Amino acid sequence: MPERDDDSLEQRETEAERRRRRAQFLRELTEARELRERVQPRRAKAARLRHAMRMRTFRW
Repeated sequence: MPERDDDSLEQRETEAERRRRRAQFLRELTEARELRERVQPRRAKAARLRHAMRMRTFRW
């Protein structure tokens, strides 16, 4: 029985660590996108327009 408690505790820590790493990744991804928009505004604008067009034509 104690093995289950150890496993669940270890799994929770792993899950918390995974969420921390994911949050860090998403922050860095957002930062990279913002940087790209500042460095290449024309290309970023075209990408935004393409994305908007895809979202308009996507059917839920």
